[in-house]
Amino acid sequence: MPEGDSVFLAATRLREALAGRVLTLTDLRVPRLATVDLSGRRVVDVVPRGKHLLTRIEGGWTLHTHLRMDGRWQVHPVGQPWNGGPDWQIRAVLATEAGAAVGYRLPVVELLRTDAEDQAVGHLGPDLLGPDWDPAEALRRLLADPGRPVGEALLDQRVMAGVGNVYRCELCFLRGVTPWTPVGELTRPERLVDLAQRALNANKLRHGHITTGDTRPGRQHWVYGRAGRPCLRCGTQVCVAERSDASQERVGYWCPSCQRGPSPPARRRPAGSSRR
Repeated sequence: MPEGDSVFLAATRLREALAGRVLTLTDLRVPRLATVDLSGRRVVDVVPRGKHLLTRIEGGWTLHTHLRMDGRWQVHPVGQPWNGGPDWQIRAVLATEAGAAVGYRLPVVELLRTDAEDQAVGHLGPDLLGPDWDPAEALRRLLADPGRPVGEALLDQRVMAGVGNVYRCELCFLRGVTPWTPVGELTRPERLVDLAQRALNANKLRHGHITTGDTRPGRQHWVYGRAGRPCLRCGTQVCVAERSDASQERVGYWCPSCQRGPSPPARRRPAGSSRR
């Protein structure tokens, strides 16, 4: 699932392509919206909210989409081929005289009244990249359940909106704790909240999630995706906890030397390939 900074970048590109322009074609390829026609209306704005995208359209309408694991929006200028995937994967098209924004493999496509956007995003916690980011409220929500594993809390969009599994693993490494450490055992938990906001903010206008400061391939992350490889800080082999079929737990990466705290309940593998 894309991280919040990737969704922010997608919103930025959609805003640049659509905001202020009049729609010449709308094609929403989901059964309940198949007859909707918003052509002739101006796109007011495209706003990210955590991992959600809200495309606001003249007349008080909002197209709400969510990328989840495989979805993506791609902008195709006039005259350029649509090369984001086969036609059967297209779920939404918003076209103007300048080109088309095409949503591929979007698992969530719904049309809401703009004044009812909370139906889709009202449950979310403070948005790490939002204009109304509230670190005090994020900290309050993080500490609400002291016994909860910090990695689980980081992935809960009701705590802070925008963290995905990449940042879950990297933030825990940077704070020196395993993802299974209870929230109540964190030292200076406000630093974790601040670090989350700074990490996403640093990457919001570029592809990838660079947490090491090193842009070279294979060195962008401290532990994420590095199972069996040496920790970039201490040289110890990075461990991975695989997700079991019966568990909703995400694949977790950690350095057993640099990070203190409990190991995962799943088996521990110091080497080999893994799912991401």
